Amino acid sequence: MAEGIMSKAATMEIPINSNGDTGTQPEDDSLEQDLQQVMVSGPNLNETSIVSGGYGGPAGGIIPTSTIKGPAIRFNPEYLDRGRAPAPAPGSSNHNTCNAIEEVSRGVAVEKLDSVKKWGINTYKCTKQMFSERFGRGSRTVDLELEAQIDLLRDTKSKYENILRLATALTSHFQSMVQTQQALGDTFTDLSQKSPELQDEFGYNAETQKLLCKNGESLLGAINFFVSSIDTLVNKTMEDTLMTIKHYENARLEFDAYRSDLEELSLGPRDSAAMVRIDMAQHDYQVHRDKYERLRSDVTIKLKFLEENKVKVMHKQLLLFHNAISAYFAGNQQQLEQTLVQFNVKLKPPGADKPSWLEEQ
Repeated sequence: MAEGIMSKAATMEIPINSNGDTGTQPEDDSLEQDLQQVMVSGPNLNETSIVSGGYGGPAGGIIPTSTIKGPAIRFNPEYLDRGRAPAPAPGSSNHNTCNAIEEVSRGVAVEKLDSVKKWGINTYKCTKQMFSERFGRGSRTVDLELEAQIDLLRDTKSKYENILRLATALTSHFQSMVQTQQALGDTFTDLSQKSPELQDEFGYNAETQKLLCKNGESLLGAINFFVSSIDTLVNKTMEDTLMTIKHYENARLEFDAYRSDLEELSLGPRDSAAMVRIDMAQHDYQVHRDKYERLRSDVTIKLKFLEENKVKVMHKQLLLFHNAISAYFAGNQQQLEQTLVQFNVKLKPPGADKPSWLEEQ
């Protein structure tokens, strides 16, 4: 019954005019035909293919789009534009910000390029000047008095480094001897308690070794103080002056390089382009001359103060070293202690150099 009703409804023609009255209008023929075609190709409720999602048609239930006729759907781009923010105008703040960032980036790049260019030119000129001096083709500025002081400083530093190396070796060897004396004194003490027949002999030998060990620790304190002071003088004070000398020698090389460049340009033609180059070379020459003069003055002042400091430090340290060594080997314990007090040498407490039990874990 239901199948007959659906089949009949699928084949009926129901013309509808614009007022809802039934009737036949020539202009609605195509619409009626499309409606009939869709209803005929609709699903049959009695077929099992609708359960599986298909329409049971010859094409697997898929309706070709070319067979569907009706009003077309037009794409309206204005609909999507309604939710979009308006594009910034060329004169807006975002545009100005981008331009500002680009200008800053361009300025940094130009500055770096200019710096690399100047470095390359300076390196070329200095290298050329260095080879000219080495092969005897170029002239160099020489301050004979200052050069002699610099050579003397380098020679003095080399000799003081040798004193520092030997004093450090003496400290290491003497410390081993003191440790051996301490162990020997402990052994004599133990034997004096276990050998009644030699108790006195072992006893006074033990006391002698302990006294030597105590005096040796005092002498080690004096030598360590001597080594520390020489190390500061050589590796800090002298090294700082030699670093300034290195900057001075580099400035001297740059000064002579730009001086030679100016001399070569001055011997050439004097047209307008050459005069511009000469003016630039004159400016660079003056800049490097001022730098050279300033560093030469710094080196002169540092050499003067270094010499005064060296004499003061070495006078004190050499006197300490002599008095401590003499008192120790003379067996004068009182003089040795007075020497330490005179030069304000503080001894480390016993076991201060040994690591704690936490550090040994």
